[in-house]
Amino acid sequence: MEIAKRLLGITRRTGDLFAVPLCAGIAIGRIGCFLTGLDDHTSGVVTSLAWGVNFGDGIARHPTQLYEVLFALALGGFLWRRMQRPFDSGDLFKMFMVAYFGFRLLCDFLKPEVRVLFGLSSIQWACLAMLCYYSSDWTRWLKPSEQRTTAISGRSTSVSLITEIPGEEI
Repeated sequence: MEIAKRLLGITRRTGDLFAVPLCAGIAIGRIGCFLTGLDDHTSGVVTSLAWGVNFGDGIARHPTQLYEVLFALALGGFLWRRMQRPFDSGDLFKMFMVAYFGFRLLCDFLKPEVRVLFGLSSIQWACLAMLCYYSSDWTRWLKPSEQRTTAISGRSTSVSLITEIPGEEI
């Protein structure tokens, strides 16, 4: 993507344009994984929950593919609504990345993955690395709005809320 942007002379961030379509693509892809059954190794571990799915081997498993479909659709809806309000360039894509990798980190505990280190799979380690990479962004989003800092013309300017109290001078 970055090579194509460079060849076309595009210098602005474009990831925000892909956040919602990525959610749709993941949802569609995971439906395919679910329909494949056990062969693609994305089904979950054994469960006794009512929605456990038997993929033909007589064992009810977590339908982790369907969990991901639901999550991707919900995330896509959230990002679509978020697009309707002002946002910093790049934040929609970053929100997608943080939410998706956070979800995968947790959801993969329900998969019979090979655990490589400290009880985590290689995918989970990659998720942790991505969450660390975006940590300054998600910590910024979690700050109350009056404490947020916005970059304006290369400077950092604190945004504060000022309210008038009747009979009081501010």
